[in-house]
Amino acid sequence: MRRMMTALLALLSFNSVAQAADAVRFISCPIYRDTDAGRKSGCWLAEERETGRRFDITQSATKPDWSMAVLVEGRIAEKQDNACGATVLEPVRVSVLPDQACTRAMIPAEGFPGRRFVLPPRNIRPIHAPDPAPPPSYTARLFLIPFDYGRDFVVYQQSDWMLVNAAAYARAAGGRVLVTGYAETEPLRVSGQSLSEPASLAKSRAEMARLWLVSLGVPADRVHLDWKPNPAPLADPAFDGLTETSRRRVDIRIEP
Repeated sequence: MRRMMTALLALLSFNSVAQAADAVRFISCPIYRDTDAGRKSGCWLAEERETGRRFDITQSATKPDWSMAVLVEGRIAEKQDNACGATVLEPVRVSVLPDQACTRAMIPAEGFPGRRFVLPPRNIRPIHAPDPAPPPSYTARLFLIPFDYGRDFVVYQQSDWMLVNAAAYARAAGGRVLVTGYAETEPLRVSGQSLSEPASLAKSRAEMARLWLVSLGVPADRVHLDWKPNPAPLADPAFDGLTETSRRRVDIRIEP
């Protein structure tokens, strides 16, 4: 039994170390590789200044801004296709840092094909398409909405999809909707810089989520707001395995 426990602890330790080794978090000026494999096939790259490693961050739902630095948070993908000439991060989250200017950088394809555009799995149906209500029975349910660092912006084909699902459930289930916003107020050391979000951002995120829910048909008098600083991180599919980003979120608890 003791040997089995020792082996299990060793395996858990190995998995934890391996996961940590695959995780990257750094600040960089983005680079655009001008590939041409059809519509939206260009590549977004970022270099980790400390190591000189170049990463493919194209898979992020939030795209970089050429003129601004980005906070890159991701994991090295198990499958590497070298379509963009850099190590693929998947999952990956990119947050634009508007207070840090960058010089625009574009490089040629250099033989790398890029990727053809593929509609994201988190895709909102067109307005004209039917939107069936979630089937009963309805129980208390929690929806988690991620946000980029430093922003209350609802990300296209990611957090907007999650808000649409939350609104559909709230309309069908009825009852009370509690929206709680969070901000990552504890300083985070990345690439030699100290990053932290203002506590007021937690409220802004909650208000943004409420605005979306009401605009999607949830009665305003059913939606209640709260906000808190620096929550504990969560391991949930909403964050695509990037647990460290979960402090920047909104919780929507629906209580029929």
